[in-house]
Amino acid sequence: MNELSEGQKAPEFTANDQNGKSVSLNNFAGKSIILYFYPKDDTPGCTAEACSFRDNYESLLAEGFEVLGVSTDDEKSHLKFIGKYNLPFSLIADTEKKIVEAYGVWVEKNMYGKKYMGVSRKTFIIDKNGMIRKIIDKVDTKNSSAQVLEILK
Repeated sequence: MNELSEGQKAPEFTANDQNGKSVSLNNFAGKSIILYFYPKDDTPGCTAEACSFRDNYESLLAEGFEVLGVSTDDEKSHLKFIGKYNLPFSLIADTEKKIVEAYGVWVEKNMYGKKYMGVSRKTFIIDKNGMIRKIIDKVDTKNSSAQVLEILK
């Protein structure tokens, strides 16, 4: 498993968004990106996080950032999640787990003593040159966009 660090080049990826459209990190060359990884569509923490980015989306765009969410859910699940909460940004369907593995967020988790593999909630702020500027390991789901905006100041 890769352990990425700030100052490293962000791993390139290509996968489909909620509309089945192919999206690559290269599509955003010259733009800064908030690439956030979350465990599952339409669960309480993931919904709070997505809605935080939604509610502050204009502020993030004004700072020159695009927002992309990534989970291992499929396109259909993402489309439903976006529709239900009116999310203005794309969600990437990493059903083959290539992106979560490249970013080191596919990890062993433990719930009630049962171990399983899943997505670790983490946010990567990637600059215009494709370099990882900041990694947020401890995401505050209800204030995830405020955390990012605080870092950008």
